[in-house]
Amino acid sequence: MSGFRRFWESLVAIVVTFLILALLGSLFVALEPRSPAAGIPVGGSYAAPSQGPGRYGSGTLGPWQGLIHRISSEDEIRDVLAFDGVLLFGDSIAVQDSAALERLLADRTGDPIAFHDWSGQPAAAAVDALEEWSHRYGLPRRIVMAVGTNDIFDPPAFAAQVERALRIAGPDRTVYWVNVYASRTKQPAAVRDADLANSAWINRQLRDAASKHPNLRIVEWSEFLEAQPNRPAEYLRDGVHTNAAGGAARNKLIVDAIDGR
Repeated sequence: MSGFRRFWESLVAIVVTFLILALLGSLFVALEPRSPAAGIPVGGSYAAPSQGPGRYGSGTLGPWQGLIHRISSEDEIRDVLAFDGVLLFGDSIAVQDSAALERLLADRTGDPIAFHDWSGQPAAAAVDALEEWSHRYGLPRRIVMAVGTNDIFDPPAFAAQVERALRIAGPDRTVYWVNVYASRTKQPAAVRDADLANSAWINRQLRDAASKHPNLRIVEWSEFLEAQPNRPAEYLRDGVHTNAAGGAARNKLIVDAIDGR
């Protein structure tokens, strides 16, 4: 009888050990940070959903707060401030391309850069982040705003955000703003046309702001795409987000602007 009891006690101990190991394994998986591949966070989505034609034909911006984002650590931000580097506030295009941008900028100018990139965010949210960082850390001489694509859903709201960003930055800092191009290939023709019209509307507002603020420099991404023989198809994978060639071209435009070329 004692041998049978010892057998069951051993069996129970083995089962309990396996259960503990399984629980610990799941805990480590839950706590392990997501590892970026080529600088891009894993999981989730880049594109905020849109519904219906909306007021301006492109639809309405859906919830974006749960989408992929890349935000520099506090130590990285403070290093940028210490060495008077660059801050960049971007959307999903920046999320996927900013790691390569960081390498290109380091190779070309040696400047460090910190990011607040969040897929789906409109200009208002990026300017909120700019304002928060200005209070918490201060700002360097150069700021890149790579947002506006998600404002095609409500173009009239964009101009006020540009003015707000320039007010936060002040006249002694240079703000580089990447203009926008959107014509989502998976959408019907009427929506694609609205995307283009609303992109042009946003870009006009940027030009108007630049005419009043000499410290606002426009990075002409839209003009670059429109000048290509094959138009944007060679550089965009879905009419908005860059492919490898598009990411390299867009990053070069940004670094050229920062480098004064």
